[in-house]
Amino acid sequence: MQFGIFSVGDVTVDPTTGRAPTEGERIKAILAIALKAEEVGLDVFATGEHHNPPFVPSSPTTMLGWIAAKTERIVLSTATTLITTNDPVKIAEDYAMLQHVADGRVDLMMGRGNTGPVYPWFGQDIRQGIPLATENYALLRRLWREEVVDWEGRFRTPLQGFTSTPRPLDDTPPFVWHGSIRSPEIAEQAAYWGDGFFHNNIFWPQEHTRRMVQLYRTRFAHHGHGTPEQAIVGLGGQVFMRKNSQDEAIVGLGGQVFMRKNSQDAVREFRPYFDNAPVYGHGPSLEEFTEATPLTVGSPQQVIERTLGFRDAVGDYQRQLFLMDHAGLPLKTVLEQLDILGEEVVPVLREEFAKLRPAGVPDAPTHAALAAARQQTEAAK
Repeated sequence: MQFGIFSVGDVTVDPTTGRAPTEGERIKAILAIALKAEEVGLDVFATGEHHNPPFVPSSPTTMLGWIAAKTERIVLSTATTLITTNDPVKIAEDYAMLQHVADGRVDLMMGRGNTGPVYPWFGQDIRQGIPLATENYALLRRLWREEVVDWEGRFRTPLQGFTSTPRPLDDTPPFVWHGSIRSPEIAEQAAYWGDGFFHNNIFWPQEHTRRMVQLYRTRFAHHGHGTPEQAIVGLGGQVFMRKNSQDEAIVGLGGQVFMRKNSQDAVREFRPYFDNAPVYGHGPSLEEFTEATPLTVGSPQQVIERTLGFRDAVGDYQRQLFLMDHAGLPLKTVLEQLDILGEEVVPVLREEFAKLRPAGVPDAPTHAALAAARQQTEAAK
């Protein structure tokens, strides 16, 4: 099982100082966070893709290419690759190049994004979001798997005798997760192709996540890729931690976490960030939000217990990502959180999930495993 973090790359005012970082400062902070993630022993760093303020990650491959050059082990992923508004030809080329730069430590999470105006900015119609996602991804798969492609579809100019370069490393395309919060069509798309399904459940209750993952597992088996338990599932959320806990209910899935030694300190420190965050603030209270959604603010033990509970809702799964650098939290605090996550939380989660994991549940996909499977398939022909 893989554990890691993802960043949406927001530039948000720190409510305790009244200051927002510059775009340059925020970009440098994300790079520092990625390096820290490898240092503390995490498996994955993922970045979102946005083309509007207050976000900075408009070019994930540029960022991930720099991180690849500075790291040796961590898997580099997108938290969203906009399959609807990016040209699939450019996606095929960019991420095959990144594969080579990173020696295969690359995968992608396809998504439609959450910003409506991005569609006309890139010449598309938001009303065609699902058809765009379906057609563009079908073309992307062919570009990675066929050396010469002829193509004609609804949303881009035809291709005749086109070869995408460079070819995927070891003739093995990056593994693809299809990310969605609410769209069953995307769960179906992941199941149809036998790809991974990633449910980013920051704002949703446990029952919604359970239904979406169950739909994906059922359809994965329907399309002949294996049993429902063999489907590849990832969960994402946000965490804020401090080091001790009081007995509290363990509810929900994923969520931001904020940890301190005792839960009261965590709540006190995180509250101004929650109250003023663009995505959280001015609505339900912190207590109401943590009860109804995956947001966890407390001690490492609380985060461990809550995360282990996710298995009860969705079954054994392959990837757990946490959102740590959000809502204006200063870099120093985020790096402290990563120390706690890497030293006190993830080692326990690895051990406990491994104890519970039945035989036959697949590991998280890696480039080496995918390349070996491809070679076996070719040898058997």
